[in-house]
Amino acid sequence: MTLREVEHTVDVDAPATAVYRLIAEVENWPRIFPPTLYVDQVEQDGGTERIRIWATANGEPKNWTSRRTLDAATLTITFRQEVSAPPVAAMGGTWIIEPLTDTACRVRLLHDYRAIDDDPEHLAWIEKAVDGNSRAELAALKSNVELAHAAEDVTFSFEDSVTIAGSAKDAYDFVNEAGLWPERLPHVATVRFEEPAPGLQVLEMDTRAKDGSTHTTKSYRVAFPHHRIAYKQITLPALMTLHTGYWTFTEDADGTSTASSQHTVVLNTANIARILGEDATVADAREYVHGALSTNSRATLGHAKDHAENRR
Repeated sequence: MTLREVEHTVDVDAPATAVYRLIAEVENWPRIFPPTLYVDQVEQDGGTERIRIWATANGEPKNWTSRRTLDAATLTITFRQEVSAPPVAAMGGTWIIEPLTDTACRVRLLHDYRAIDDDPEHLAWIEKAVDGNSRAELAALKSNVELAHAAEDVTFSFEDSVTIAGSAKDAYDFVNEAGLWPERLPHVATVRFEEPAPGLQVLEMDTRAKDGSTHTTKSYRVAFPHHRIAYKQITLPALMTLHTGYWTFTEDADGTSTASSQHTVVLNTANIARILGEDATVADAREYVHGALSTNSRATLGHAKDHAENRR
């Protein structure tokens, strides 16, 4: 079996310990790394953990399970896929963060991999995916760390919730069945929906705004029946450079249910003047984006509530 080894590096103007923490906290990966859609921490035991990752590779959604060993003293994180996605037969590697000065470091990302049946085409596919994802991840890591303080006012999160006199499962089903949204949600004009693997969904839709215009968004969604649907938009409106979130559904002690929609957004400040006018501020853009997303979320939650309550 052919074992390929490759290394990618980037220098970051931030302390090595800060960069290590950012890589160690996998729950933030969808916000930091463009290919990453969602990460679920399956197990944790001291310095080792098992995580399940959903990410795109060469534009295709994939998921796999990895075991990581974290060593804060040496600023290294080793990883090994336990369950790989074809055409990968085996994959592993190491993050190494090397201090250059007190305020700068070098990040080295090492990979080793094998292809199923040692197939040359499979090896070429993996090489392209590893190279593309590694370059994207390191560039995003550098950008996110270096701009962390400057970006504080353009990054925000919020949540909308509704109480339902019905089951969480029925509300979950309403949100999960996104292919039916044009029939069920007035603000959704058209939908292109597919589920290439159980629980992994691709949702592209045209949404109507208050002024009657429509905009197209595309998201990857990861569904966990019947309590959570996480998503990451990869085709974004002009005022956002990042939009991730999740829907959650819980049964309450009093026999009711709660459905919530959470959003995390990074504003695209370069487009504020073009979209909202020359005098518009970051605060104006936050209010506008928050209002637009919250309006659609509350509408969807309201219809999910009606759907669940009518099934009692």
